[in-house]
Order: sequence, then C-alpha cells, then structure tokens
Amino acid sequence: MDKRFQVFVSSTYADLEQERRSVIQTLMEMDCIPAGMELFPASDDDQWQFIKKVIDDCDYYILILGGRYGSTNVEGIGYTEMEFDYAKSIGLKILSFVHENPSSIPVAKSELDASLREKFEAFRTKVKADRLVKFWSSEKELPGLVAFSLMKTIKAYPAIGWVRADKVTSESSLIEINSLQKENSALKKQIESANSSLYNKSLNLAGFDETFDLKYSYTIKRQYATDTISENAKMTWQQIFGAIAPELISHPSDGKVESMIGRVAYKTNNTGEKVVKLDNDCFQTVKVQLIALGLVTVDYRQTTQGGMGVFWSLTDKGSSFMAAVRTVKSAKKENARAEGD
Repeated sequence: MDKRFQVFVSSTYADLEQERRSVIQTLMEMDCIPAGMELFPASDDDQWQFIKKVIDDCDYYILILGGRYGSTNVEGIGYTEMEFDYAKSIGLKILSFVHENPSSIPVAKSELDASLREKFEAFRTKVKADRLVKFWSSEKELPGLVAFSLMKTIKAYPAIGWVRADKVTSESSLIEINSLQKENSALKKQIESANSSLYNKSLNLAGFDETFDLKYSYTIKRQYATDTISENAKMTWQQIFGAIAPELISHPSDGKVESMIGRVAYKTNNTGEKVVKLDNDCFQTVKVQLIALGLVTVDYRQTTQGGMGVFWSLTDKGSSFMAAVRTVKSAKKENARAEGD
C-alpha cells in the first residue's frame, strides 16, 4: 500500500524564506506532505497548541538553522527551539540542517541582539549534539542534503505514514486478519515445539541434570618459567546454561561466550581471576548441545563495524528456562507449601 509521510519543516522564517521554499519543493517531489507554520506565525499559546497538534500528526521533523534565533514566547524561549524540543520529546526522528558558518551570513539575516545571539549559540550547540545533523553553506545545497538524508532515515526508521481512506482495509477486516495472524503464529509455535520434542527424543540428548566435563587451561608465571595448568570442571547442563544465559541477552560474540564458559569452569575449582583457555572441542560440544536443546541460536551476521561474525542469542525457550533457573523464588510460598504438606 502506497504511503506518504508528513514532514514538519521548522526554522525561522524571514531569513530562511528561500531555503524553506526549496526544502518544501523537495519534499513535495518526494511525495511527502510538508507541514510548517510560515503562514501561521506562532504568536500566542493557542497557536502553540495548534502547532503541537500538527507536529503530533507528522512522521518526521526537519530543522533548518541559519543565523537567527527567531521570535520568542513570554518566557524568552524561541518558537523554533520549542518546536525542536517538542518533536524530540514525542520521539519524532529529527533531521537537522545547520549552517556551517553563521559568521559568514549577511548581517540582515543574523541575530544582532546580544541576548538573542547568546540563546542562538546555545540552541545551535544543542542541535549539533544530535546524531542526525548535516551542515550547509548555501541554499542550493539543501535540496540534495534533505532528499538524501530523508530517504536514508525513512529506510532505517520507517514511520506510520498516511494513505488514502479508500485504500484502507475496513476495521472489521483488520480485526479478523489480526486474529488469524495470532492463530497462525500460535499454531506455528505448537508445530515447532512438537518437532523439537520429536527431534530431541531421536537424538537421545543428555538431560539438564546430567554432567559434562569442561576441559580448560591457564598459565602460572613463576620466577624462571611459565607453567601451563590443565584442569577439568564437572558441571551439569543446567549449570552451564544458567551461568551464561543472562549474558546472551546482549547477543555476545562466539569468542566472548567461549571466554565466559572458560571463566565459569575455572571458578568451579579455583578462586580469583585467570586468563582461561577453554578446550575448543568442549566449547563446540557445548554450543551444539545448547542449540539442539532449543535454548540458543548461533548466527553468522554483520557486526557494528561492518564486518561479519558469529553471535549467540536466546530462543523463547531459552528465555523461559533462564527465568526458571536464575530467578529468586519466594520463601513465603515455599514455607506455606511445606506447612501444608
């Protein structure tokens, strides 16, 4: 279904009239719906309430900052800054386009009042602290900057948008579709659970209370030599999973999980901290076992730096089992149960 996104364009007006016109033209060419207050100056509280409603209806917010702070309310806060703060407070994605050198702007388009100049600089600093900021020096640059930045933002953070009323499915149909989707999802989970149960039975997997020997090594530096110590730690599968499960919430890398298991194994026999090397064959067995038990997934995917790596995650079953083995149970209920017995 085709959607159009409503974009609020915020700026001072008199000094950026041409810039606003260029940006609004760009938004219209992108099939967006521009919204702004150039025809309705925010001069009183009633008008400000109206502006907030318009911002509430928008999908994205664009700020163009030149060399002026603009008109202020009775408290001395600029309406452009108020719009910016309000958009941020309701979670709108904000794209800010800041003039890179305000001192080069003609005097007629600059803030001459000392107090307003100070507020302008403070506001400019606040805006620059945001992540989605681009800098411009001429009106001709803005259309390209706005189009490129908005397209990237829409792709990365798709909003609700607007559609024609005659293209919208009726409310009753949506309710029925939603109900069927929930039912379909529940059936899929039942099938997956049944398949997993049959799969586990065919593999004859070790139970959670059965033990596994974790082999690891570490070094001890002595006066004239370095000794390598090899040890075994006998742990149940429940203990192994319970020890690392909370860390899997943050999707750690394969290497980090290996280090975690090594430290857990070391601490079953020792105190203090050592750089521990877990036997690779043991680590691979633990990995396959936890995958087969349906507790974790191990995926090869892109890193935050753009490369590729192997990362661990909890499954729904893993999250439920983690809650069962790692949460603190109520002593009151246990005592009451014991007294009842």
